Amino acid sequence: MVDQENSGGHSKKTKKRFIAGAVCPRCSEMDRIVNYQEDGKNFRECVSCGFKDEIRLQSAPSELLTRVSTGQRKEASEEPVKFIQPTKKNK
Repeated sequence: MVDQENSGGHSKKTKKRFIAGAVCPRCSEMDRIVNYQEDGKNFRECVSCGFKDEIRLQSAPSELLTRVSTGQRKEASEEPVKFIQPTKKNK
């Protein structure tokens, strides 16, 4: 954890979390990357070599429209069924 001064003079701890299975792009060490937020931006940092960069999160990609997954689903509506009795013919 790192202490930071805020505008009120109080120290605030930045919450850093390790990312399981992450590999550092510089030193290739596994499980040495921490993720934290500073000034509304997300960062990742390697605790072994000091590599640091900003993480720019992207929105989830939209699902491709196919015949199986349509954009808008139609709700199944219930309609009453009317039984018609056949008329008897006299011969």
